[in-house]
Amino acid sequence: MIEELARLARRDGPVTVLKKGRVLVVRAGDVVVKAHPPGTDERALRARLEAVRDLPGIMLPPLGLERLDGRLVTIWPAGEALTMADVDAGTTPWEEGGRLLALLHARPAPAGLPPAGGPARLARAMADLAAAGVPDDVAAPILAAYATLPPARDGGALTHGDWHLGQIVRYDGAWLLIDPDDLGGGDPAWDLARPAAWYAAGLLGPDDWERFLTSYLAAGGTAVSRDDPWRELDAPARALTVQLTATAVATAAKSGNSPDDAAQALLSACGRIVAVAKAGT
Repeated sequence: MIEELARLARRDGPVTVLKKGRVLVVRAGDVVVKAHPPGTDERALRARLEAVRDLPGIMLPPLGLERLDGRLVTIWPAGEALTMADVDAGTTPWEEGGRLLALLHARPAPAGLPPAGGPARLARAMADLAAAGVPDDVAAPILAAYATLPPARDGGALTHGDWHLGQIVRYDGAWLLIDPDDLGGGDPAWDLARPAAWYAAGLLGPDDWERFLTSYLAAGGTAVSRDDPWRELDAPARALTVQLTATAVATAAKSGNSPDDAAQALLSACGRIVAVAKAGT
């Protein structure tokens, strides 16, 4: 399928596989082609692509939508992804991420757009955990933390649904959001929840967290309160902690490995979630 995707790009130049798994992403020249998972809802994807076209300066616009071997395929201009060199040099665009999310959240969700995909990603992570053969003693704190979570809050803001630093690229000199697969109406605090979960687990430094949150609020972000952002962030951050832990532990189990240091930090965070919940009862 890689060769077929490269042909859809209709570009000369080297072909590089950027991602291979549930989705297959190939770069050919200055174009990126993405084969979506089998069974992707075409109506929902078309609605999301249409919404992206109305977000100039916020999200990278698509070049087209095709079908290949029964799978939906989207075609995109190739942006410049954030690299580990950027991270090591201290140039991670936390400020740009906060600014772009604030601009996105200022838009109402267009009529007909599906709900944001964040809560569904949590459910899939828990299903993957159950299927991965994780030892009971390792899975226990994740399941206990999951049991403390309240239902996801509804919201009418336009939200990304799966935001992290990998969802930003440079294109024509500007930072833009990419990957609208989970774009939809929902609680915008979910878009801040992954870095919040990293921060709470000790995996994101306080300076980076402060840069991100300050930039978001300075750009008019409305997902959280200035006086107490954790009032809105607490529940989504706990949910993302559970999701990230379930994914990390399941991935390790599938490869026959023990949870690494990052997964251990997340497991500890799940334990703290359970302890706080018990203390409050």
